[in-house]
Amino acid sequence: MTSTSHRPGSSASPLTGRAARARPGGSPDRKGDPQPPARGRIAGDGFWPWLFVSPLVAGISVFYFWPVLQTAFYSLTDWGVFGGWTFAGVENYVALFADPSLYLSLGNTLLYTAIVLLGIPIAVYLASLLNLPGLRFAGLYRVLFFLPYVAMPTAVAMVWRVIFNGDFGLLNHALALVGIDGPYWISTPGAATVAVAIVGLWSSLGFSLIVLAAGLKNIPPEMYEAAELDGASRSRQFRSITVPLLTPSIFFVTIVTVISSFQVFDLLYAILGSSNPVLPRSMSLVYFFYREGFVTNDKGYAAAIAMVIFLIIGIVTAVQFRLQKRWVQSD
Repeated sequence: MTSTSHRPGSSASPLTGRAARARPGGSPDRKGDPQPPARGRIAGDGFWPWLFVSPLVAGISVFYFWPVLQTAFYSLTDWGVFGGWTFAGVENYVALFADPSLYLSLGNTLLYTAIVLLGIPIAVYLASLLNLPGLRFAGLYRVLFFLPYVAMPTAVAMVWRVIFNGDFGLLNHALALVGIDGPYWISTPGAATVAVAIVGLWSSLGFSLIVLAAGLKNIPPEMYEAAELDGASRSRQFRSITVPLLTPSIFFVTIVTVISSFQVFDLLYAILGSSNPVLPRSMSLVYFFYREGFVTNDKGYAAAIAMVIFLIIGIVTAVQFRLQKRWVQSD
């Protein structure tokens, strides 16, 4: 009769060998090993997240994805004056790319965007000044800079129409004091686009400043102290510490500014006015879409313009994300 003996201190049991044979590779189960979840738990974990996310998914699908698909379909159709449509294929796109108004409005939009982007370096500098230690009323200054961003575009336009007036405007009066004869800003081709862009720069400055000021809070003050001990001046600290570590916030502000600049409409329409003879030569892409869709009532052609705007913004944003690796410091 054979007896089974155990070594001193051994905790082996008959179940141990059975468990070892049950596991792949013959190794026994150890306490703390991750166990595969039960089949019912997998089904439950997959259902509840979708249940909570479903209102958001439904809202995005109804108000974002579906309108894009619907506009893409409308761009391939030709609509009558009293309703009804016929399939037109790519005829709207062929006519659009042969229309000089597309390139005129695109050029005006690019000019507007370039001028508004000049506000980002200004916002970086102002945010650095407002972040100086010991500055009194810094919060009040931020509020004052942010107010134009939340003000109604129509109210902003009314104020700036007075400033840009060619006969008694404040801007031309200030230019006359230094011997410069200012133009009729809102009734001269070229100058009208610049005037609207100046207002756009002024309006967006507060948003950029608030975002950049928040980014400055994430820069460790020890870095400035170490740089000061090494003899770095304020300007050197700004170039070598502030700007490089602020590039993620600058990148975010750049993305938002470019997208909003390509969608400019209300500011342009409110400042220039619908009866301004210079408006057809100073229109933006979105105003071009508005004119074709709601003035001439060519819904299919307007849908094609909207899809072109959508693609341009998507391409420009993708290029910006592609280039961010060259200048944005994530660490």
